[in-house]
Amino acid sequence: MSAQNYDVIIIGAGSIGTPAAFSLAREGFKVLVLDRNPSPGQSSNKRAIGGLRATHSDPAKIKLCRRSLEIFSQWKETYGDEIEWYQGGYCFVAYGENEEKILKEVLPIQKKYGLKIDWLEPEELRKLLPDINPRGLRGGTYSPEDGHASPLLAIEAFYRQAKRASAQFNFREEVVSFHLEGGKIKEVITNKARYSAEVVINAAGAWAAEIGRLAGINLPVRPDSHEAAVTEPVKRLFDPMIVDIRPMEGSANYYFYQHATGQIIFCITPNPNIWGFDERETSTFLPMVARRIIELMPRLKNIRIRRTWRGLYPMTPDGFPIIGWVKEIEGLLLAVGMCGQGFMLGPGVAELLTRMVARKTTPEDEEILSILSPYRQFVKEEKLK
Repeated sequence: MSAQNYDVIIIGAGSIGTPAAFSLAREGFKVLVLDRNPSPGQSSNKRAIGGLRATHSDPAKIKLCRRSLEIFSQWKETYGDEIEWYQGGYCFVAYGENEEKILKEVLPIQKKYGLKIDWLEPEELRKLLPDINPRGLRGGTYSPEDGHASPLLAIEAFYRQAKRASAQFNFREEVVSFHLEGGKIKEVITNKARYSAEVVINAAGAWAAEIGRLAGINLPVRPDSHEAAVTEPVKRLFDPMIVDIRPMEGSANYYFYQHATGQIIFCITPNPNIWGFDERETSTFLPMVARRIIELMPRLKNIRIRRTWRGLYPMTPDGFPIIGWVKEIEGLLLAVGMCGQGFMLGPGVAELLTRMVARKTTPEDEEILSILSPYRQFVKEEKLK
């Protein structure tokens, strides 16, 4: 049976693959998206809590996420889809000397690359967050242009718009092998059919390394299990996503925000990492995170929790994504290792991938790609994971 031909094949219909399909199809490329799940966003995307920030510690992620924020904030006006965008900002709080030092060290970089962010002294921070615990508070950073949106509504919106732009999505179809010839992928072989394309994009999230192995390459991407929860809805108490980067037993940091409909959604970064594909909820998560949240904002102690869930963060050794062409295999493009930030990076990365496929990258793109190269040393660690 002869292979069906496309310009671009994307493996993965998640936070990166679905916006990439929209961006590429809109530019006139014939796009096929392959995903083992029954619909878009059914792996890590639907487990994301929805935070959207450009408040990072390096130029690449700042630039990509600034563009993503522009797209999310203008989406309803541009395309008519409700994605529950809310510009509440992000607030990184500091209760220790080390956390204050980290936040102040990255401020010049953040400002240099266009973020509207400032350090707030304790009294200023308490005006922004009246219910925050004042004991030991040293201050924090506040970036008002960050926000949040619904991952479920957003992925569905990108999917609909990609379909309207003639992108094709094949669900319940798993890539099982590649036919390589002369250093190029000649065919992508699934459990149902064979396809060919000039460009194949690996956007398989937590399964990126598995897809890489099919092509004979080793990708330093490992899934790390993170747990989250949502409360009952209550009246508006605060606007920004609050991030506490203090490491404590069992968690490297934690963060929470109040959704536009009143629920408080929260998550932790486990310490040590919980490697593997286990997505079952645990009995240790709620006691751990509840203590941290109540200590930071005592007013929340009586709110009831509705449910918990667990998802996978595709992690790299340094906490930065991997984006770039594979030198050993012509036409293979990587967009992997988003480290749990695929939702906020997705639209910006999608446009970058489109320019790469079209061979129209800019000097700014090249700076981003040099930082996120698959061939970097993986030694400089992200400070605001």
